[in-house]
Amino acid sequence: MTDQAVDTDGVRLSGHSSLDSGFLGRTRELKELRADIERAGLDTLSGKKAPRARVLLIAGKPGSGRTALGEELVAQIADRYPDGVLRVRLSEPDGTPVPVGRAARDLLAEMELPNPPGAAEDDLTGAVRDALAERRTVLLLDDACDAEQVDALLPDAPDCLVVAVSRGPLTGIADVRPCTLGGLDTKSAVELLSRHTGSVRITVDPRAAEGLVEACQAQPAALMLAGGWLAARPKAAVADLAKQLHAEGDEGTALGRVFRLAYSALPATAARILRLLALAPGGVVDPHTASALAGCSVAGARTTMDDFVKLGLLHRVDSSLPQYEVPGCLHPLLTALAETHDRPAELQLARARMLERTVRLLQSCRAITETDNPEAREKLQGMPRALRFPTPRAAADWLRIRRPALLAAARLAVADGELDTLARRLMSQLVRAMVAHFGTQAAAPDLYGIHRLVLDVAERRDLPREQAAALLNLGDLDARTGRTTEALARYRAALDAGREANDPYATGRAMESVGGAHQELGDYDRAADWFGRALSERLARGERADVARLYGRIGTAHTYGGRYGEAQRAWRAALAGHRKLGDVTAYARALSELARVQEYAGRPEESLRTCQEAVEWARRAEDVRLQAALHLRQADTLERLGDPTAAGLHRSAAERMLGEERQEGDSGDPVAEDGDDACEIRSASAKD
Repeated sequence: MTDQAVDTDGVRLSGHSSLDSGFLGRTRELKELRADIERAGLDTLSGKKAPRARVLLIAGKPGSGRTALGEELVAQIADRYPDGVLRVRLSEPDGTPVPVGRAARDLLAEMELPNPPGAAEDDLTGAVRDALAERRTVLLLDDACDAEQVDALLPDAPDCLVVAVSRGPLTGIADVRPCTLGGLDTKSAVELLSRHTGSVRITVDPRAAEGLVEACQAQPAALMLAGGWLAARPKAAVADLAKQLHAEGDEGTALGRVFRLAYSALPATAARILRLLALAPGGVVDPHTASALAGCSVAGARTTMDDFVKLGLLHRVDSSLPQYEVPGCLHPLLTALAETHDRPAELQLARARMLERTVRLLQSCRAITETDNPEAREKLQGMPRALRFPTPRAAADWLRIRRPALLAAARLAVADGELDTLARRLMSQLVRAMVAHFGTQAAAPDLYGIHRLVLDVAERRDLPREQAAALLNLGDLDARTGRTTEALARYRAALDAGREANDPYATGRAMESVGGAHQELGDYDRAADWFGRALSERLARGERADVARLYGRIGTAHTYGGRYGEAQRAWRAALAGHRKLGDVTAYARALSELARVQEYAGRPEESLRTCQEAVEWARRAEDVRLQAALHLRQADTLERLGDPTAAGLHRSAAERMLGEERQEGDSGDPVAEDGDDACEIRSASAKD
C-alpha cells in the first residue's frame, strides 16, 4: 500500500509520465457512481438506518481502466469525506488473494493505529471497523477477489463509503449494483492515442485511428501499448499498426495481441529483462531488482525500464526512489513468456540472484548504522559502491519504501521451497535491518510474520536449532502483547526443539522464559521452579553473570509468592555473584531488592540499613534514578517508623536528584530505543 495508489490497468497514471496527465472518458460511469452514493438503499426504503457503509462496485477485466475509474471517483468526492481516503490492494500480481489480516494491518498502519503483532485476523478486522466507526472516510479496495474480503473490512459506519474494484460481481454483499466497464468511447480512446503519438498522425488519418481503436476494442491498457509502439516509431502511420493487429487474427484478447506486437519489437536483451520482471516480488521492481534478475548493470536496468515506461509496458511508482510497477493486466502475459522462453533452471537462477542482491543490500543497510564497529565499517567499504548507502537516513528511507517488496520477497522465497538457504539469510538480514533502523517495538508486526516464516522453513528442513530460535522470538512477541498463554506454549515448544538440537543457549533461555510466563500468570511456585532449572544449566556451564541474574529472578518469584525467607536467600546469593563479577550497578540493584523483601518481611530497621548500603553502591555506580528511588523507599519506611523529619530529608534528596537528572536529560543526547531487546534470527551462516 502506498500514499498514492498506482494504477495497474487504467487510463490515468498520475505521476508516471508527461503523457499521462488527467483522466479520459467514463463520463456516464462516473455520473452513475456518484448518483449511487445518494441512492436510497434497501434499509432506507424499509425505514431503517443503514447499518454499514455504502459499497460501490466497479467491475471490469484487467486492462479496462477499472482502477483509474476508482481513483477518479475518489478524487472527485474526497472533499465530502474529511477523514481522508484509505487504500489497500486485495490481490497479489499473480491473482492470489491477499490475506484479510494482512490487508487489515496495512489499513491500521495507514491510520497510525496500534498494530499488535500476532493478532488474529478477526481482531485485526474488528480493530479496523472500530477505527472507522467514528470516521467519515472513503475506503478504496482495489482488485478484490471475492465478497468475503470486502465484507471483512466493511465499516459499520453509514457515513463511510467503500469503493471496491473487482473483476466481476461480489455476490453476497447486499444492495450493491456493479458498474461494469467495457471499452472507452471512441473520442476518448482516440485522444488517448494522440497523447502518445501527437495530434498530427491522428488528424491526417482519423479513420485509421478509429480502426486502431476498434482493433484494441477501446481497452485503455491496449491503447496505451499501441500508443507507446507508435511513439517509438515517429515515421510509422497509424494505419500500419492497425493492419498489423488485424493480421494477428482473433486469437486471444486485444490486449494480448497488442502486447505480442510490442514485445516482438524489443531487442533480445530488453525482451529478456521484461519477461523476468514477472518474478519481481509484489509486482514492484527497482533497478537493483531488475539488475539482479537479468544479470546486467544497475544503470543499464534503469535505462531499460525507463524505456519500458515510454512504451506503456511499465508504470513508474510515485516515490522518492526509482521504482516501477508491472501492470497487473500484463503480469500473466509476462509469466507465460518467461515459462516459454526460459528454462526452469534459468528462472530459479534469476530468483537466486535477486535474493542474493537483496541480502547484500540489507547487510549494507544495517552496517551503516554500526558506526562504532570497525569490522562493520570494513565490511561496508568492501562492498561495491552501488550497494552502499550514503547515510543512515538514506538507508532507513530505502528500507521504509522497499518494505512491502522486501516482505513479499521473504514470503515468495519461503513458498518456493527450493531456495531455503537464501530465504533464511534474507529473513535474518531483514530482521536485523528493521531492528537497527526502526526498533523492535515499531517493527514488531513485521517481525512476527518473518519469524513465522523462519519457523516454517525450519520445520520443513528439520532444523531444530532454528525452530527453537524462531519459537523464542515469537514467544517474546506474544508475551509483549499480553498473550502470555500463547507465549508459554511457544516457550515449551522451543525447549523441546532446543533439547533436540542439543543447544544449551536455547534450552536455558527457554527454561527461563517458561518461568517468566508462569510468573506473569501468577503461578509463582512454578516460576521459581523453572528459574531454578535454568539456574542449574547456567551453573553447570559456569556462566556466572547469568547465575547471579537468575538468583535475582528466583528471589522475585518468591517475593511475589510471599516466601520472604527464600527470597532473601536468593537475593543474597545474587549479591555474592554480582560482587565476584565486580558489577557495581547490578550489586546496587540487588541490594535495593533485598531491602524491599526485608521490609515486606516486617524488618524495617534491617531494610533501612540495607537501603543505606544500596545508596552508597548506587552512588558508586552513578545511577541517579536508583539513588532517588532508594531515598524515597527510606522516606516511606521512616514515616511508618514515626520519624517524619528524617523522611522529609530523604524525600527532598530524591526530588533534587530527579530534578537534576531531568535537566541533564533535556540537554543530553537522545537515548536509543530497543537496543537490548532486539529479536534476532540466529543463522547457521557465520558470514552473515
